[in-house]
Amino acid sequence: MGREMLPKEEYVIRRKRLQDEMKKSGFDVIVTYSSENESQSSRYLVGFWPFFDFASVIVPVEGEEVLVTGGPESYEFAKDFSRASKIAINSKLVETSAPEWVPKVEEKSFSELIIEACGKKPESIGICNYNIFPHTIYNEIAESFPSARITRADDVLLKVQAIKSEREIPLIREAYRITEEAMKTALNSVKPGMSEWELEAIARSKMLKLGAEGFSYPAWVCSGPNTRLSLCRSTNRIINENEPVQFTFGAKYSGYCGNMCRPFVFGNPPENFRKLMEVALEAMNNALENIKPGIRANEVFKGYYDILHKYGFEEFTLYGPAHGTGSSEVEGLWLSENAEFTIQKKMVFNVDIWLTDGVYGLRYEDGILVTDDGIEELTSYRREIIIL
Repeated sequence: MGREMLPKEEYVIRRKRLQDEMKKSGFDVIVTYSSENESQSSRYLVGFWPFFDFASVIVPVEGEEVLVTGGPESYEFAKDFSRASKIAINSKLVETSAPEWVPKVEEKSFSELIIEACGKKPESIGICNYNIFPHTIYNEIAESFPSARITRADDVLLKVQAIKSEREIPLIREAYRITEEAMKTALNSVKPGMSEWELEAIARSKMLKLGAEGFSYPAWVCSGPNTRLSLCRSTNRIINENEPVQFTFGAKYSGYCGNMCRPFVFGNPPENFRKLMEVALEAMNNALENIKPGIRANEVFKGYYDILHKYGFEEFTLYGPAHGTGSSEVEGLWLSENAEFTIQKKMVFNVDIWLTDGVYGLRYEDGILVTDDGIEELTSYRREIIIL
């Protein structure tokens, strides 16, 4: 099963790398937040994937981290299923329908935990997972440390996550291998008259049989007019001939996300959909050729945008041609018009080409690992105009 626990040493290295970045940014402490669906920070920092309850990791600029869980169940769970140096309980992280516990539960406030971790009152506090960080916890921190500078710190953690370690890379490869095998199985199983959800079930089953611990996001199959949606759900709709179908699959393996997307048609594709496929593949191949170490992210975006401009498709997309990935399916590092970061060895990206003309839409997506002088393609099966 896809749960290879990395050694404690790996998490110590990550913490120290993060503390180095904190020193550069002037943070005394960083506080993160995780849920079952958005588990990347606690999974990355201490190997813990919460469910029912939520989790937070407190990392001081010096010393050991603290994993904070929501109650006695999660506390006991975390003792066996995390690599945290210290574990504590705070009831603000309890599930929505919290029980009244029979035994007395010892919990600590965030202000107590932060002071204990830092050894003093912090002057600068960084908040990670800022977009989903709970208002109640943020308020408690702000009220407890009214003179402290409290600012977003996602970019500080991302600098550490972006460069994968030698222990991470085999797990990432396996996540993509499982995803690609699911794509092969689904494409080889599909027939007109099947429903979208039947095909999703085939892909999900294959991923789990191959050792996936779960999914990078809810897998989906969409067809016909449903393909115009960038995000969708599988429905009871029947797959018909001569209309587009979109497969969007991603396996999670040991905390790392694979991802792969393919559009296809039974029979004759509508003319406008064939054009979308042709342009998307041209844009994808351009990105694959241009992503390499030492290249600025916005240079890759320019090549992508120039192709869209050539065909008058500038308004047919939502974002740039690739994004970082790893412990979450989208791990920042968008290759966008204003992205000034330089692509580096051991970064992992999904090359993600989404186009829609408002009637139909499609997505080609594959994973890549940046190497010394180019890329390693983590998925590539049938990167082509697929006519079944």
